[in-house]
Amino acid sequence: MTTSAERPGANDAGGRTLSVIVAGGGTAGHIEPAMAVADALRRLDPGIQVTALGTQRGLETTLVPERGYPLELIPPVPLPRKPTADLLRLPARVRSAVVQTRAVIDAVHADVIIGFGGYVALPAYLAARRGRRPVPVVVHEANVKAGIANKVGALRAARVLAAVPKSGVRMRGDAEIVGIPVRQAIATLDRAGLRARAREHFGLPAEGPVLLVFGGSQGARTLNEAVSAAAPQLLAAGISVLHAHGPRNVVDVPEPGADDVAKYIAVPYVSRMDLAYAAADAAVCRSGAMTVAEVSAVGLPAFYVPLPHGNGEQELNARPVVARGGGTIVPDAELTGKYVIDKVIPLLTDPARLSTMSTAAAGAGHRDAADAVARIVVEVARR
Repeated sequence: MTTSAERPGANDAGGRTLSVIVAGGGTAGHIEPAMAVADALRRLDPGIQVTALGTQRGLETTLVPERGYPLELIPPVPLPRKPTADLLRLPARVRSAVVQTRAVIDAVHADVIIGFGGYVALPAYLAARRGRRPVPVVVHEANVKAGIANKVGALRAARVLAAVPKSGVRMRGDAEIVGIPVRQAIATLDRAGLRARAREHFGLPAEGPVLLVFGGSQGARTLNEAVSAAAPQLLAAGISVLHAHGPRNVVDVPEPGADDVAKYIAVPYVSRMDLAYAAADAAVCRSGAMTVAEVSAVGLPAFYVPLPHGNGEQELNARPVVARGGGTIVPDAELTGKYVIDKVIPLLTDPARLSTMSTAAAGAGHRDAADAVARIVVEVARR
């Protein structure tokens, strides 16, 4: 366990510095909302002490220090989905993680814990009730189907927050729908105002429609193959493409013709997604919870292609935006080069339809989610 330094900061009603633990480790889908709320807490009051809880195996070991927050490490508690030997070892693992988590809670004098589900959240929820000084818990569920950790945490949480109504109903009837916290750079993004700079950054034409293609940090083969297959038709229609294909993938893109003004920019990874969103007029992407949250928050029309495996969660994530008219769900098996030619190109060449869908997407998003969650966390801590 690392040791968090004491910092002077904001005072609660008793005159003591408020201390908040954010528990959201493992994947970016848990970490990014946690960091967005941490940033919002500091904007609300720069003196608030924020400590992140994580494990050695998660992305938080890189992402949290980069954002400037102290990180306390506890043993991971993966929850087996099938009866295996790991299930027999689970109680001992949970006890060890809870003991170490409680030590962190006491060391930083935590006033409240905000959990986002996953390996890190369950020990935090259980440890909050241990000891002589119980600590109130706020639970945030980003997905339509709540995970086991958040279902457990919601049983005794002071407040339960959800991205969409169905996840709240599955956890607790009084869940508050707040959306998914996104980074300030996304929440305040002015796509139109940043358009020229964004396109220059990626080497895209200043004029003409741009299609953004991305399948997460590792890319997605279906998206890569379908869009690259339609590259000649996209370029001929005057549509430029910014395609993040993944660090281990390569897309075969033909050289633009002599008469093509549009460009096809293929890169392994985009580190400045805010600029990518600003450069684009529409997107072809997966529909993980964070992707849907960011794409809708910036008002970007999208063709959402849910993962073809799993529990169907990705399709459910996109449905609220699609219901508002801000996007289209495309089954993985149906996204082909022909689909891009028949459906994507007509949208990108119809400015009126793009504008209508952009407004609808923005209406379905929650730009203020991080600030709303931060205010709730402080309210619970000061209560």
